Amino acid sequence: MSMSLDGYFEGPEHDISWHFVDDEVHSYVNRRLARMSGFVSGRRTHELMADYWPSADQDPGTSRPVAEFAALWRTMPKTVFSRTLDHADWNTTVVREVTPASIAALTAGPGGDLALSGAELVASFLAQDLVDGYHLLVHPVVLGRGRHLFSPTDRPLPVTLTDTRRFTNGVTLLEYARSGPSPLD
Repeated sequence: MSMSLDGYFEGPEHDISWHFVDDEVHSYVNRRLARMSGFVSGRRTHELMADYWPSADQDPGTSRPVAEFAALWRTMPKTVFSRTLDHADWNTTVVREVTPASIAALTAGPGGDLALSGAELVASFLAQDLVDGYHLLVHPVVLGRGRHLFSPTDRPLPVTLTDTRRFTNGVTLLEYARSGPSPLD
């Protein structure tokens, strides 16, 4: 997930124009996501993605990393958590509730990790201690206001730093793993 230095994932009115996603960052994200077994998102995030990515590579001026991600997004299995959607296209399964059982069913399949996105959905996963790792891209900007990536919590969530990387545009990767066993173990 992308975030500002002061912890926001979006600015006021859902603004993400401050993201520093150049070809280097986008290519890195593509390589990372290609190893995943699926995308998991909330309804709003899924609808935003479905509005753009199915045809993002149709423009002849599209950059190579954008075209690569468009193809990846179309083919990758997707799960959208929603109480209102009855159906979603583009290789997508709709699931109603975030529960340990629903997540265990997703992780029981073959493949790698699942890519989780959407702040409200992330908060639901965190509330049930269902996040095993954090892959944060910190952008070199202080927003001062907007929507925080992490919601307040009643208990600390200990993590261990497993990787860092600095991109030439100033974006910094911080990768953390859960400290302690997963409730799904």
